[in-house]
Amino acid sequence: MRIIAGRFGGLKIDAPKGHKTHPMSEKMRGALFNVLGDVDDLTVLDAFGGSGAVALEAVSRGAKSAIVIEIDKSALNVIEKNIKTLKIGGQITAVRANSASWSENNYTTLFDLVICDPPYDAIKNTQLKQLTINVRKDGLLVLSLPSDYPRPKYDGFELTRDRDYGDGSLVFYRRMHDE
Repeated sequence: MRIIAGRFGGLKIDAPKGHKTHPMSEKMRGALFNVLGDVDDLTVLDAFGGSGAVALEAVSRGAKSAIVIEIDKSALNVIEKNIKTLKIGGQITAVRANSASWSENNYTTLFDLVICDPPYDAIKNTQLKQLTINVRKDGLLVLSLPSDYPRPKYDGFELTRDRDYGDGSLVFYRRMHDE
């Protein structure tokens, strides 16, 4: 695996071994950041960290800070190693937790961008819905889902883009202003 662009563009990073995580492919990560465009000074939550590649890519491209949540201990060790290798511990925090539980305990912590790339064989809609509370007004929620997975609807969010990339899709939602 490698960082695609930004200040760490081209650098290799480690990925967790085994089947418990499925890192987002470079193709999908590239597509994600092409759609997002400028991420300078944004705050990012990478809710299903895997290798941490999404958060690492965001910081490489100018995001102010990121939190990576990963429940699997060995995957978290890989994320922490990647953060240490890139010397960006001041910008990225790795947390071992269930993403929904973390969200419940940190419901006042808001992000410009919340990215959810859950393991495709273990998607829990309640977890994804819980993470919507961490998206600030006008912020984005991005889901990586199997192409044939039904698109969730969330109160207060508008689905703005839905694109397939082989067997996976990126689904973008924007939090609307309170009425």
